[in-house]
Amino acid sequence: MSPNPLDEQDLRIRIQAVLDDFVHSHRGALDEASPDASELCDSLVGLLSGGKRLRPAFAYWGYRSTGAAPNDEIIKAAASLEFLQACALIHDDVMDGSDTRRGKPAIHRHFQNVHDAAGWQGSPEGFGVGAAILVGDLALSWADTLLCDAGLTFAELSRAKSIYDVMRAELMAGQYLDLLEQARQNTTPTQARNVIRYKSAKYTIERPLNLGAAIANADQAHQDVLTSYGLALGEAFQLRDDLLGVFGTPEQTGKPAGDDLREGKQTVLVATAREKNSDVVNELLEQHLGDPAISAQNIELLQEALLSTGAVDDIETQISALTHEALIALESPTIEPNAREALRQLAIMATQRNS
Repeated sequence: MSPNPLDEQDLRIRIQAVLDDFVHSHRGALDEASPDASELCDSLVGLLSGGKRLRPAFAYWGYRSTGAAPNDEIIKAAASLEFLQACALIHDDVMDGSDTRRGKPAIHRHFQNVHDAAGWQGSPEGFGVGAAILVGDLALSWADTLLCDAGLTFAELSRAKSIYDVMRAELMAGQYLDLLEQARQNTTPTQARNVIRYKSAKYTIERPLNLGAAIANADQAHQDVLTSYGLALGEAFQLRDDLLGVFGTPEQTGKPAGDDLREGKQTVLVATAREKNSDVVNELLEQHLGDPAISAQNIELLQEALLSTGAVDDIETQISALTHEALIALESPTIEPNAREALRQLAIMATQRNS
Protein backbone atom coordinates (compact mmCIF):
# COMPACT_ATOMS: atom_id res chain seq x y z
CA MET A 1 0.00 0.00 0.00
CA SER A 2 1.27 3.48 -0.87
CA PRO A 3 2.08 5.76 2.08
CA ASN A 4 -0.51 8.32 3.10
CA PRO A 5 0.30 11.44 1.01
CA LEU A 6 -0.53 13.58 4.05
CA ASP A 7 2.34 11.93 5.92
CA GLU A 8 4.99 11.59 3.21
CA GLN A 9 8.27 13.07 4.49
CA ASP A 10 6.45 13.49 7.87
CA LEU A 11 4.47 16.26 6.21
CA ARG A 12 1.81 16.84 8.87
CA ILE A 13 4.32 16.62 11.72
CA ARG A 14 6.60 19.13 10.02
CA ILE A 15 3.70 21.47 9.24
CA GLN A 16 2.67 21.46 12.92
CA ALA A 17 6.27 22.09 13.99
CA VAL A 18 6.50 25.10 11.66
CA LEU A 19 3.26 26.53 13.04
CA ASP A 20 4.32 25.97 16.65
CA ASP A 21 7.73 27.54 16.10
CA PHE A 22 6.22 30.51 14.30
CA VAL A 23 3.67 31.25 17.01
CA HIS A 24 6.30 30.85 19.72
CA SER A 25 8.61 33.33 18.01
CA HIS A 26 5.91 35.89 17.19
CA ARG A 27 3.73 35.94 20.29
CA GLY A 28 6.16 38.29 22.00
CA ALA A 29 4.67 41.24 20.13
CA LEU A 30 1.31 40.50 21.76
CA ASP A 31 2.85 39.90 25.18
CA GLU A 32 4.70 43.20 24.93
CA ALA A 33 1.39 45.01 24.43
CA SER A 34 -0.13 43.30 27.48
CA PRO A 35 -0.28 39.84 29.07
CA ASP A 36 -4.03 40.02 28.40
CA ALA A 37 -3.39 39.99 24.63
CA SER A 38 -1.89 36.51 24.88
CA GLU A 39 -5.44 35.15 24.91
CA LEU A 40 -5.69 36.04 21.21
CA CYS A 41 -2.68 33.87 20.49
CA ASP A 42 -3.76 31.03 22.78
CA SER A 43 -7.16 30.74 21.10
CA LEU A 44 -5.50 30.59 17.68
CA VAL A 45 -3.05 27.91 18.83
CA GLY A 46 -5.97 25.70 19.82
CA LEU A 47 -7.49 25.99 16.35
CA LEU A 48 -4.16 25.34 14.63
CA SER A 49 -3.60 22.10 16.51
CA GLY A 50 -6.19 20.16 14.50
CA GLY A 51 -7.41 19.75 10.95
CA LYS A 52 -6.63 17.62 7.94
CA ARG A 53 -3.80 19.84 6.58
CA LEU A 54 -5.26 19.47 3.09
CA ARG A 55 -4.22 22.92 1.85
CA PRO A 56 -0.55 22.52 2.80
CA ALA A 57 -0.64 19.01 1.37
CA PHE A 58 -1.95 20.20 -1.98
CA ALA A 59 0.64 23.00 -2.07
CA TYR A 60 3.38 20.47 -1.29
CA TRP A 61 2.21 18.02 -3.94
CA GLY A 62 1.70 20.80 -6.45
CA TYR A 63 5.37 21.59 -5.94
CA ARG A 64 6.35 17.91 -6.17
CA SER A 65 4.19 17.40 -9.28
CA THR A 66 6.83 19.29 -11.27
CA GLY A 67 9.57 16.86 -10.23
CA ALA A 68 11.08 19.35 -7.77
CA ALA A 69 12.76 17.84 -4.70
CA PRO A 70 11.22 18.66 -1.30
CA ASN A 71 12.93 21.10 1.04
CA ASP A 72 12.26 23.04 4.23
CA GLU A 73 11.24 26.14 2.30
CA ILE A 74 8.25 24.50 0.59
CA ILE A 75 7.11 23.08 3.93
CA LYS A 76 7.13 26.54 5.50
CA ALA A 77 5.40 28.13 2.51
CA ALA A 78 2.75 25.41 2.54
CA ALA A 79 2.25 25.81 6.30
CA SER A 80 1.31 29.47 5.81
CA LEU A 81 -1.96 28.27 4.26
CA GLU A 82 -3.02 26.94 7.67
CA PHE A 83 -3.11 30.51 8.97
CA LEU A 84 -5.25 31.54 6.01
CA GLN A 85 -7.54 28.58 6.71
CA ALA A 86 -7.78 29.57 10.38
CA CYS A 87 -8.81 33.09 9.38
CA ALA A 88 -11.50 31.72 7.07
CA LEU A 89 -12.87 29.32 9.69
CA ILE A 90 -13.00 31.96 12.43
CA HIS A 91 -14.75 34.56 10.30
CA ASP A 92 -17.04 31.94 8.74
CA ASP A 93 -18.17 30.82 12.20
CA VAL A 94 -18.92 34.43 13.13
CA MET A 95 -20.98 34.99 9.98
CA ASP A 96 -22.86 31.71 10.42
CA GLY A 97 -23.35 32.07 14.16
CA SER A 98 -21.80 28.62 14.66
CA ASP A 99 -21.44 27.39 18.23
CA THR A 100 -18.71 24.80 17.73
CA ARG A 101 -15.67 24.05 15.63
CA ARG A 102 -13.92 20.67 15.77
CA GLY A 103 -15.90 19.71 18.83
CA LYS A 104 -14.92 22.82 20.81
CA PRO A 105 -16.54 26.25 21.20
CA ALA A 106 -16.05 28.40 18.11
CA ILE A 107 -13.62 31.26 18.74
CA HIS A 108 -16.34 33.88 19.14
CA ARG A 109 -18.19 31.61 21.59
CA HIS A 110 -14.96 31.03 23.51
CA PHE A 111 -14.49 34.76 24.06
CA GLN A 112 -18.17 35.17 24.84
CA ASN A 113 -17.71 32.55 27.58
CA VAL A 114 -14.63 34.40 28.88
CA HIS A 115 -16.71 37.58 29.16
CA ASP A 116 -19.55 35.73 30.86
CA ALA A 117 -17.27 34.03 33.38
CA ALA A 118 -15.56 37.30 34.30
CA GLY A 119 -18.82 39.18 34.68
CA TRP A 120 -17.58 42.11 32.60
CA GLN A 121 -19.76 44.98 31.44
CA GLY A 122 -21.39 45.12 28.03
CA SER A 123 -22.57 42.42 25.68
CA PRO A 124 -20.79 39.05 25.99
CA GLU A 125 -21.86 38.20 22.45
CA GLY A 126 -20.54 41.49 21.05
CA PHE A 127 -17.24 40.99 22.88
CA GLY A 128 -16.94 37.48 21.48
CA VAL A 129 -17.57 38.58 17.91
CA GLY A 130 -15.14 41.49 18.18
CA ALA A 131 -12.38 39.32 19.64
CA ALA A 132 -12.92 36.60 17.01
CA ILE A 133 -12.64 39.12 14.17
CA LEU A 134 -9.30 40.22 15.63
CA VAL A 135 -8.03 36.64 15.97
CA GLY A 136 -9.01 36.01 12.35
CA ASP A 137 -7.20 39.17 11.27
CA LEU A 138 -4.14 38.07 13.24
CA ALA A 139 -4.19 34.71 11.44
CA LEU A 140 -4.44 36.44 8.06
CA SER A 141 -1.53 38.72 8.93
CA TRP A 142 0.60 35.81 10.09
CA ALA A 143 -0.16 33.87 6.91
CA ASP A 144 1.56 36.65 4.95
CA THR A 145 4.46 36.81 7.38
CA LEU A 146 5.14 33.07 7.31
CA LEU A 147 4.97 32.91 3.52
CA CYS A 148 7.35 35.86 3.17
CA ASP A 149 9.74 34.43 5.78
CA ALA A 150 9.72 30.87 4.42
CA GLY A 151 13.19 31.28 2.92
CA LEU A 152 12.08 31.32 -0.72
CA THR A 153 14.19 33.16 -3.26
CA PHE A 154 12.92 36.51 -4.50
CA ALA A 155 11.74 34.92 -7.76
CA GLU A 156 10.02 32.02 -5.96
CA LEU A 157 8.27 34.35 -3.54
CA SER A 158 7.13 36.66 -6.35
CA ARG A 159 5.57 33.74 -8.20
CA ALA A 160 3.96 32.41 -5.02
CA LYS A 161 2.58 35.81 -4.03
CA SER A 162 0.92 36.28 -7.41
CA ILE A 163 -1.12 33.12 -6.73
CA TYR A 164 -1.61 33.83 -3.04
CA ASP A 165 -3.00 37.31 -3.62
CA VAL A 166 -5.56 36.02 -6.12
CA MET A 167 -6.50 33.19 -3.76
CA ARG A 168 -7.25 35.60 -0.90
CA ALA A 169 -9.44 37.79 -3.10
CA GLU A 170 -11.33 34.76 -4.43
CA LEU A 171 -11.90 33.50 -0.90
CA MET A 172 -13.34 36.82 0.27
CA ALA A 173 -15.58 36.96 -2.81
CA GLY A 174 -16.78 33.43 -2.12
CA GLN A 175 -17.50 34.22 1.52
CA TYR A 176 -19.56 37.23 0.49
CA LEU A 177 -21.47 35.23 -2.13
CA ASP A 178 -22.28 32.66 0.55
CA LEU A 179 -23.55 35.39 2.86
CA LEU A 180 -25.52 36.95 0.01
CA GLU A 181 -27.24 33.72 -1.01
CA GLN A 182 -28.31 33.03 2.58
CA ALA A 183 -29.93 36.46 2.63
CA ARG A 184 -31.56 36.12 -0.79
CA GLN A 185 -32.86 32.57 -0.29
CA ASN A 186 -34.22 30.43 -3.16
CA THR A 187 -30.71 29.89 -4.51
CA THR A 188 -30.50 27.89 -7.74
CA PRO A 189 -28.11 24.94 -8.09
CA THR A 190 -26.03 26.99 -10.53
CA GLN A 191 -25.68 29.86 -8.06
CA ALA A 192 -24.85 27.43 -5.25
CA ARG A 193 -22.17 25.75 -7.38
CA ASN A 194 -20.60 29.16 -8.03
CA VAL A 195 -20.46 29.82 -4.28
CA ILE A 196 -18.66 26.56 -3.54
CA ARG A 197 -16.24 27.14 -6.39
CA TYR A 198 -15.05 30.43 -4.92
CA LYS A 199 -15.60 29.81 -1.23
CA SER A 200 -14.05 26.36 -1.11
CA ALA A 201 -12.89 24.65 -4.30
CA LYS A 202 -10.36 27.23 -5.38
CA TYR A 203 -8.73 28.00 -2.05
CA THR A 204 -8.85 24.43 -0.75
CA ILE A 205 -7.31 22.65 -3.73
CA GLU A 206 -6.76 24.57 -6.97
CA ARG A 207 -4.84 27.57 -5.66
CA PRO A 208 -2.66 25.64 -3.16
CA LEU A 209 -1.66 23.37 -6.06
CA ASN A 210 -0.95 26.40 -8.23
CA LEU A 211 1.04 28.05 -5.44
CA GLY A 212 3.28 25.04 -4.89
CA ALA A 213 3.82 24.59 -8.62
CA ALA A 214 4.57 28.31 -9.03
CA ILE A 215 7.33 28.06 -6.45
CA ALA A 216 8.80 25.26 -8.60
CA ASN A 217 8.47 27.51 -11.67
CA ALA A 218 5.91 25.34 -13.48
CA ASP A 219 4.86 26.50 -16.93
CA GLN A 220 1.28 27.43 -17.82
CA ALA A 221 0.52 24.06 -19.40
CA HIS A 222 1.39 22.33 -16.13
CA GLN A 223 -0.67 24.84 -14.13
CA ASP A 224 -3.63 24.24 -16.45
CA VAL A 225 -3.50 20.51 -15.67
CA LEU A 226 -3.46 21.21 -11.94
CA THR A 227 -6.38 23.62 -12.33
CA SER A 228 -8.43 20.99 -14.19
CA TYR A 229 -7.76 18.51 -11.41
CA GLY A 230 -8.11 21.03 -8.57
CA LEU A 231 -11.37 22.70 -9.56
CA ALA A 232 -13.19 19.43 -10.20
CA LEU A 233 -11.90 17.86 -7.01
CA GLY A 234 -12.52 21.04 -4.99
CA GLU A 235 -16.18 21.08 -5.96
CA ALA A 236 -16.52 17.38 -5.20
CA PHE A 237 -14.87 17.97 -1.82
CA GLN A 238 -17.33 20.71 -0.91
CA LEU A 239 -20.33 18.70 -2.11
CA ARG A 240 -19.24 15.92 0.26
CA ASP A 241 -18.90 18.55 2.99
CA ASP A 242 -22.45 19.73 2.27
CA LEU A 243 -23.79 16.20 2.72
CA LEU A 244 -21.89 15.86 5.99
CA GLY A 245 -23.26 19.22 7.13
CA VAL A 246 -26.77 17.77 6.92
CA PHE A 247 -26.32 14.07 7.66
CA GLY A 248 -23.02 13.89 9.58
CA THR A 249 -22.88 13.14 13.29
CA PRO A 250 -21.12 15.35 15.87
CA GLU A 251 -18.45 12.65 16.19
CA GLN A 252 -17.76 12.92 12.46
CA THR A 253 -17.92 16.67 11.95
CA GLY A 254 -17.24 18.22 15.35
CA LYS A 255 -20.52 20.14 14.97
CA PRO A 256 -24.12 19.39 16.00
CA ALA A 257 -26.12 17.10 13.70
CA GLY A 258 -27.81 19.00 10.89
CA ASP A 259 -25.81 22.16 11.57
CA ASP A 260 -26.08 23.41 7.98
CA LEU A 261 -29.87 23.20 8.28
CA ARG A 262 -29.77 25.20 11.50
CA GLU A 263 -27.59 27.84 9.86
CA GLY A 264 -29.79 28.02 6.75
CA LYS A 265 -27.03 27.12 4.31
CA GLN A 266 -28.12 27.53 0.68
CA THR A 267 -26.11 24.54 -0.48
CA VAL A 268 -26.25 22.73 -3.82
CA LEU A 269 -28.11 19.98 -1.96
CA VAL A 270 -30.83 22.33 -0.73
CA ALA A 271 -31.05 24.13 -4.07
CA THR A 272 -31.37 20.81 -5.92
CA ALA A 273 -34.08 19.59 -3.56
CA ARG A 274 -35.98 22.86 -3.93
CA GLU A 275 -35.76 22.60 -7.73
CA LYS A 276 -37.62 19.28 -7.58
CA ASN A 277 -40.76 21.36 -6.91
CA SER A 278 -42.13 19.21 -4.09
CA ASP A 279 -44.68 21.30 -2.22
CA VAL A 280 -44.12 19.30 0.97
CA VAL A 281 -40.33 19.65 0.86
CA ASN A 282 -40.43 23.35 -0.05
CA GLU A 283 -42.86 23.99 2.80
CA LEU A 284 -40.58 22.22 5.26
CA LEU A 285 -37.58 24.20 4.00
CA GLU A 286 -39.56 27.42 4.32
CA GLN A 287 -40.56 26.59 7.89
CA HIS A 288 -37.37 25.16 9.33
CA LEU A 289 -34.29 25.96 7.23
CA GLY A 290 -32.26 28.59 9.08
CA ASP A 291 -34.12 28.21 12.38
CA PRO A 292 -31.40 28.50 15.07
CA ALA A 293 -33.73 26.76 17.55
CA ILE A 294 -34.73 23.91 15.22
CA SER A 295 -35.55 20.73 17.13
CA ALA A 296 -33.91 17.35 16.59
CA GLN A 297 -37.27 16.07 15.35
CA ASN A 298 -37.53 18.77 12.68
CA ILE A 299 -33.93 18.16 11.63
CA GLU A 300 -34.89 14.54 11.03
CA LEU A 301 -37.95 15.65 9.05
CA LEU A 302 -35.78 17.83 6.83
CA GLN A 303 -33.21 15.06 6.39
CA GLU A 304 -35.94 12.63 5.32
CA ALA A 305 -37.47 15.23 3.00
CA LEU A 306 -34.15 15.90 1.29
CA LEU A 307 -33.63 12.17 0.81
CA SER A 308 -37.13 11.71 -0.59
CA THR A 309 -36.55 14.17 -3.43
CA GLY A 310 -33.60 12.24 -4.83
CA ALA A 311 -31.39 15.30 -4.32
CA VAL A 312 -28.91 13.33 -2.21
CA ASP A 313 -28.52 10.77 -5.00
CA ASP A 314 -28.00 13.63 -7.45
CA ILE A 315 -25.22 15.06 -5.29
CA GLU A 316 -23.54 11.66 -4.98
CA THR A 317 -23.64 11.34 -8.76
CA GLN A 318 -22.05 14.78 -9.12
CA ILE A 319 -19.33 13.86 -6.61
CA SER A 320 -18.50 10.71 -8.58
CA ALA A 321 -18.46 12.55 -11.92
CA LEU A 322 -16.28 15.38 -10.61
CA THR A 323 -13.86 12.96 -8.95
CA HIS A 324 -13.58 11.04 -12.22
CA GLU A 325 -12.92 14.31 -14.06
CA ALA A 326 -10.14 15.15 -11.60
CA LEU A 327 -8.52 11.74 -11.93
CA ILE A 328 -8.61 11.94 -15.72
CA ALA A 329 -6.75 15.27 -15.55
CA LEU A 330 -3.98 13.55 -13.57
CA GLU A 331 -3.18 11.31 -16.53
CA SER A 332 -1.29 14.19 -18.12
CA PRO A 333 2.37 13.24 -18.69
CA THR A 334 3.42 16.57 -17.19
CA ILE A 335 2.67 15.24 -13.67
CA GLU A 336 5.58 13.48 -11.95
CA PRO A 337 4.54 9.82 -11.33
CA ASN A 338 4.95 9.76 -7.54
CA ALA A 339 3.02 13.01 -7.25
CA ARG A 340 0.34 11.62 -9.56
CA GLU A 341 -0.23 8.70 -7.21
CA ALA A 342 -0.27 11.00 -4.17
CA LEU A 343 -2.79 13.32 -5.81
CA ARG A 344 -4.90 10.31 -6.81
CA GLN A 345 -4.98 9.16 -3.18
CA LEU A 346 -5.81 12.67 -1.99
CA ALA A 347 -8.74 12.76 -4.41
CA ILE A 348 -10.18 9.58 -2.93
CA MET A 349 -9.58 10.76 0.65
CA ALA A 350 -11.21 14.15 -0.03
CA THR A 351 -14.38 12.72 -1.57
CA GLN A 352 -14.95 9.48 0.33
CA ARG A 353 -14.37 10.92 3.79
CA ASN A 354 -16.86 10.86 6.65
CA SER A 355 -15.52 13.84 8.59
